[in-house]
Amino acid sequence: MQEQLVMNQSIAGTNSPLQRRLAGRREQEVSFSAERSDAPLVQVGPADPCDHGFKSHENSGSLRALNSSEEAKLKKLMSKVIDYIVSPEFDKEDAESNIFQDVEEITRPDISWYRPLMDDGTTGKPGSVKMPAKKASAVLTLAQERVLFLKFNYARFRQRLIQDELDGRLPSLKQKHELLKWNAVSENYRRQIAETNLALVLAMAKRVRLSDVDFADLISEGNMALMRSVDKFDCERGFKFSTYSCRAILKAFSRQGMKDTRYRKRFPAEYDPSMERSDHLETLRRNHEQECAQEVKHIVINNEADLTSIELSVLELRFGVTSEKSSESEENTPKRALTLEQVGQIIGVTKERVRQIQNKSLKKIRLMLEDPTNSERKAQRQATAN
Repeated sequence: MQEQLVMNQSIAGTNSPLQRRLAGRREQEVSFSAERSDAPLVQVGPADPCDHGFKSHENSGSLRALNSSEEAKLKKLMSKVIDYIVSPEFDKEDAESNIFQDVEEITRPDISWYRPLMDDGTTGKPGSVKMPAKKASAVLTLAQERVLFLKFNYARFRQRLIQDELDGRLPSLKQKHELLKWNAVSENYRRQIAETNLALVLAMAKRVRLSDVDFADLISEGNMALMRSVDKFDCERGFKFSTYSCRAILKAFSRQGMKDTRYRKRFPAEYDPSMERSDHLETLRRNHEQECAQEVKHIVINNEADLTSIELSVLELRFGVTSEKSSESEENTPKRALTLEQVGQIIGVTKERVRQIQNKSLKKIRLMLEDPTNSERKAQRQATAN
């Protein structure tokens, strides 16, 4: 009784509807705990929106443990304060039954037209996109929109009640299931409202003239603005949702256009990895190496450096360069380059002697390449070839 007296005093000092509802629920729990009876207590839950596919549990004994995906979703829900749009309907005693059961059910729209339309319009311009037929896009009345938004915000309101009741404490298993249930309800109606108004984004995209903005980016930004409008729209003000969301979508298009304009000023050309680094010097070096190799081959084949027969044999065996004399005299010339030791075994000398012969022959070729008259002979050969 002492606890009940303190609770009554705290209730008298509350002002907001949310605080009054929380205090009333705590007072009811205290009175239940003070009551003794031999018969088991049956907890009667609120009128859940069972007709909408969301099942409630009558007692905590029938609750199952959450799986890993549900625990992760619950952790995400508890990490932020759930916001909602206040309505006087939420403070009534039979608010849940009035909002969910005593109203006409609104059928979900058919959005099968949306995906093919987006696939056809991603390569075109906003003005070339054809709007869907009226029968393919459901248009809600003001009363129907109010019904959907009341359901959506009441589901968020119930989640906020549980969050405020916890006040930083860990939720019980029943509270976890309640949070997940009302989150599923709110997400269901949020999706239904957005699907019903998908055509608004296309209608606004036809009105703007942003040739520099990609059509897919424009539609994506408009869809994000539409979802934000669903979260912030107040149906109690008496306006239709399109009045509020169309201006938000146009503002989002304008921001996207300014963002793309700033980007193109900083980056006038598209990024091309092949043009990021110039390979001009590397190409010149590679071409120079090929020209030098061809020149060395010409000197060896024509023996312009006055190489001896043993020097020609060493170069042939070591580097695979064949002169005219050796190609005519020897038919079984190895194709691959041999080591110093292998060359020494073939010509009958040590590998050190083979190294000396190789260095001497390469020195003759280097002197021939550095000879000023060699460039003149090279120019004459190129002129003759042309």
